[in-house]
Amino acid sequence: MKKIIIIGAAGRDFHNFNTYFRGNANYEVVAFTAAQIPDIADRTYPKELAGDLYPNGIPIYAEEELEAIIGKYGADACVFSYSDVNYAHVMGVGARVNAAGAGFILLGPKQTMLKSKKPVIAVGAIRTGCGKSQTTTKISEILKERGLKVIAVRHPMPYGDLNEQRVQRFASLDDLKKHNCTIEEMEEYEPHITRGNVIYAGVDYQDILNQVENDPAGCDVILWDGGNNDFPFYEPDLMVTVVDPHRPGHECSYYPGEVTLRIADVVVINKIDSADFANIQTVRHNVTKLNPDATVIDAASTIKADAPELIKGKRVLVIEDGPTLTHGNMKIGAGVVAAHRFGAAEIIDPRPYAVGKLAETFEIYPDIGAVLPAMGYGEQQIKDLEATIKNTPCDAIIVATPIDLARIVKMEQPSTRVTYALQEIGRPDLNDVIDAFVKEHNL
Repeated sequence: MKKIIIIGAAGRDFHNFNTYFRGNANYEVVAFTAAQIPDIADRTYPKELAGDLYPNGIPIYAEEELEAIIGKYGADACVFSYSDVNYAHVMGVGARVNAAGAGFILLGPKQTMLKSKKPVIAVGAIRTGCGKSQTTTKISEILKERGLKVIAVRHPMPYGDLNEQRVQRFASLDDLKKHNCTIEEMEEYEPHITRGNVIYAGVDYQDILNQVENDPAGCDVILWDGGNNDFPFYEPDLMVTVVDPHRPGHECSYYPGEVTLRIADVVVINKIDSADFANIQTVRHNVTKLNPDATVIDAASTIKADAPELIKGKRVLVIEDGPTLTHGNMKIGAGVVAAHRFGAAEIIDPRPYAVGKLAETFEIYPDIGAVLPAMGYGEQQIKDLEATIKNTPCDAIIVATPIDLARIVKMEQPSTRVTYALQEIGRPDLNDVIDAFVKEHNL
């Protein structure tokens, strides 16, 4: 029996265990490690999820302790199981593992994808913040226009009680409160809910699949809503991958984003309305080189502000989606674009005014720049976010998160919400792609 450590971030790691190692008497998973997300270490993967071979569950350590736990448990190999990291980072972890005496493993789609009885459309990306949510929303709307019942399944974000989060179903905003969702979870689930969609997430994606296929609302198509730049947990019948010309070259230098590009049936080159032409051409060249058979769709990320008069001539604080700025490495998002487009006098740098866990976030990610990530993985972080907003001397706030942040976080300054949507340019477009999919699957 080989002893295994799974290196993760509370998502892909649990799925890899459930699909490949759980119930497999050839392996003993002695530990998980956790990174990227605050306060997810020092938990236990519970025995109820781990199965009969693990009566005490499986401990979860911080990744900083990796070498020590390899030695403590005499691990034979470590399985790298998280996403949105560059190749130097992946192999840096591999070097640490090898130097500690263990082997280094990457599991692929064949070992980890589950097969559904329903047709599956999957949306992924080469980095966090490319525009997956816009693309998923557009595909969902097209399917519903054709009279089809769509259920979305989101890549996991189980940061709380893992047993309680085994299978989560969201059909109303009250369900967000019922499941004690973080801001990051709300940002992914709320856009589906407000459009009348049912969305599932959780820990055990086989159990989730069983419930989705038999959901009382009915299901004609499963729409996989990917997280970070990971490849799907379900075997897709149509794979759509979004690329970002604001980060040219990342499509072939980040893991596992290049995997999502190489397995794509359709590639959406997003944000061409705000990217440099040379960067668009670089991305287009790399897409052609890595996946010459893919259908390529050009698209813009259109931006609207509900109160643009609060931006023009004003000193503004810009709040952007947290993961996009942190491990997504984006320097600007929709909020910054809106600030320039609608004539802000100045973007106020929040870093001198950050407190508590928000100050820690800027220390961990020093390249974020003069924008505020909407970090909210726990109650204290939300309080620190509120305090940082209050401390920042500005005339108005631009909120460019996918949810109505003012519903969750108290803001004393006036605010305007910025929203964004996918707009395809030319043909082919997503309507063409979905029409072919519907015909192929006799829907």
